[in-house]
Order: sequence, then C-alpha cells, then structure tokens
Amino acid sequence: MELIADLVVTVVSIAILAQHVWALRGHFASETMANGARVTSAAALLTCACLLLLVWTHSQPIWAQVVGVLIELGSLALFWAAIKASRTARLRFAFDDQPPHSLVTIGPYQYVRHPFYTSYLLFWIGWAIATWSLWSVLPLIIVATLYVLAARMEERLFATTALADEYAAYRQRAGLFWPRRLG
Repeated sequence: MELIADLVVTVVSIAILAQHVWALRGHFASETMANGARVTSAAALLTCACLLLLVWTHSQPIWAQVVGVLIELGSLALFWAAIKASRTARLRFAFDDQPPHSLVTIGPYQYVRHPFYTSYLLFWIGWAIATWSLWSVLPLIIVATLYVLAARMEERLFATTALADEYAAYRQRAGLFWPRRLG
C-alpha cells in the first residue's frame, strides 16, 4: 500500500507541476523571463526534488498522503479557474518589470488578487503535507517567500499605471492570496 500511495503522490505532483510549467509558455505572455522568475523556477525544481526524495525515503501516514493529494487537486482546480479567467488578459511572468496593461476581476480574481500564486502555494503545501516531514518546511518557506515578493512587485507596478485607482479599490475587496470575504 505504501508503494501505491507514494506512486500516487509522485504522479499527481509531477503532473500538476508539469501544468504549471506549461503555463510559462502556454498562458503567460512576457517576452523574456526575468531573473526573479528564473530563481523562482529553480527554487520550484529544487523543492520538487526535495519533496520527491522525502516521499521515497521516508514513511508517511496514508491519511497525510490522501490529504496532501486532495489539497494539490484543489490547487489545480484553482489554477485552471485562474487560467480561464485570465485567458485574454495576456498576464506576464512573475518578476516582469513591465507595468500591467489590464486588471482581471472575474473568476477567482473576485476573491484573491493573485490566484496563481495561491494555487502554487496550495500545491506546495499539499505536497509538503504528503511528505509528512519537517524537512519539507524550509523549501516551502523559500517558494512562499518568492511568491510574496513577486506579488508585491506586481502590486507596486499597478501603482504606476492608469489602473492605479481601480487597483486600489480592488485591493479593498480582494485578499492578496486568501479571500477577504466570500460572496
């Protein structure tokens, strides 16, 4: 049973990560990848390697693996909802220093300003839970810090555009990564 659970965690996690990688070219529209985005990608790959190592070298309770995979699948649903809502917005990569040219406020963007980062965070949290190891906390903190830095940079860029007032009002009703309120 442990082998099957480890395989499920591995296959689900890698399949979700592959969809995140697809979005780099299939959804986001930056001309080049900023150094911050390269660092974030490298951190994600290292985190993936660390979590895979933990899954395959340590025993985890089955309930932790089930809960972890369910959280990962929830993150995937949010990821695709964000893709659908922002399909025509031509969003840029993380850490792109070009000012945004549009504001998305539909779909999950009604509730959170950065649903992609939220989905990535939930994915890593789910995988960390599935490893059931304190060793997963450090890489989780590193990727979370990078997402916070990227989100804050994007928010500063909005302040330099004609969308600044609209974005300020949007910030009052939508949370950074977690909803302020539902409904």
